[in-house]
Amino acid sequence: MASKDAQSQRSSGLPGFLPGASDPDHGLRIVPSNPGDQVWQRGPPLPGNLPPGLAYLSQLDLIIIHQRVELLGMILGTETANKYEIKNSLGQRIYFAVEESICFNRTFCSTLRSCILKITDNSGQEVITVNRPLRCNSCWCPCYLQELEIQAPPGSIVGYVAQKWDPFLPKFTIQNANKEDILKIVGPCATCGCFGDVDFEVKTINEKLTIGKISKYWSGFVNDVFTNADNFGIHVPADLDVTVKAAMIGACFLFDFMFFEHSLAGL
Repeated sequence: MASKDAQSQRSSGLPGFLPGASDPDHGLRIVPSNPGDQVWQRGPPLPGNLPPGLAYLSQLDLIIIHQRVELLGMILGTETANKYEIKNSLGQRIYFAVEESICFNRTFCSTLRSCILKITDNSGQEVITVNRPLRCNSCWCPCYLQELEIQAPPGSIVGYVAQKWDPFLPKFTIQNANKEDILKIVGPCATCGCFGDVDFEVKTINEKLTIGKISKYWSGFVNDVFTNADNFGIHVPADLDVTVKAAMIGACFLFDFMFFEHSLAGL
């Protein structure tokens, strides 16, 4: 799947840059033998009034999110702040996300903890801020459910991810800055995956049309049981608004907290 998406990207003549990459005269050129370590040169700026640092998202129909494992946390069995690499279909890192939360919240509030996720480009400039307040997460409690606030750039709210009450399925909506529903995300009844991928379908508000999906990739029994490293893929139309794509990146983080934070939940 990734190779097919990569071929379609190359054939469409995408500008050769990653957000925050260094100046072309001093940048690193592509070395085909190891795509995961590549950093492209900066290309000409894209037209349109896009939030700073998000122009590259306008080119992508596949966004990969890989959680980085903290070895110390694995050894001590403690809950450490999450870190994520956000990559394109070629495996090249385009953003890096770090959770900011206090130890007390991670220890005693666990997966419900309030936190801030700061997303930076390859130059270290913060381009997206995801705010998660402390809220409930239960089908028996229809009020005060999970919600994320998406800022791009930091300080400018562009959208929200809001959990909707449903007794059987996990349901969420992507909202604009005015909290108007734009898209709906519907997950499976069981998120354990049964040793396979878990798909959250991205649908229109009336749920009649599926336009994409957010997948939690199964990385194998050993990885899922003995580490908290999760991998996600966001499959959406390339022409989807970049602020909506930013909100869907935030939705991935929320799903990781809610459904896959602990090892056995990711099976």
